[in-house]
Amino acid sequence: MQIENVHRREFRATEAQLGELLDRMAGPDDPLWPSRWPPMRFDRPLAVGADGGHGPIRYSVVEYQPGRRLVCRFNRPTPLDGSHWLEVLPGSRPGTAALRHVISGRPLGLGNLAWPLAIRWLHDCVLEELLDNAGRAVGDPPARPARWSPWVRFCRRVIAVPGIAA
Repeated sequence: MQIENVHRREFRATEAQLGELLDRMAGPDDPLWPSRWPPMRFDRPLAVGADGGHGPIRYSVVEYQPGRRLVCRFNRPTPLDGSHWLEVLPGSRPGTAALRHVISGRPLGLGNLAWPLAIRWLHDCVLEELLDNAGRAVGDPPARPARWSPWVRFCRRVIAVPGIAA
């Protein structure tokens, strides 16, 4: 099974504004990463070779273009073989810019079951919350903030992460 999961949202903001948010990812003042999820952390500031992840999901930075693009490759034992990236793009209208996140890869072992049953739903939720945070940070908050579905709430209770409330 090949996974291609894309989240994109356009904001009334400049590419430079969104780029500044991207450059603060995993830092002490990260305005994007949702606080209700295991924090994203790296072993050093954002740069090629930084290792880290969030919760049990591990990855390494393989490409970093400040203000433009952050690409990470999944590390084992993460149940996915592939990459994910967050990038700043021009908007479709003047005065807009977009953030896009993509996962591209294939599940490994139990990931073939875990992706469709839990990981995808949890990932989709955290990404929509991240995009909500981006909107708030640039003064273009979401009309309808992301909400946890009953399935996401169930998965969060079943897949407990120490120190993070479900």
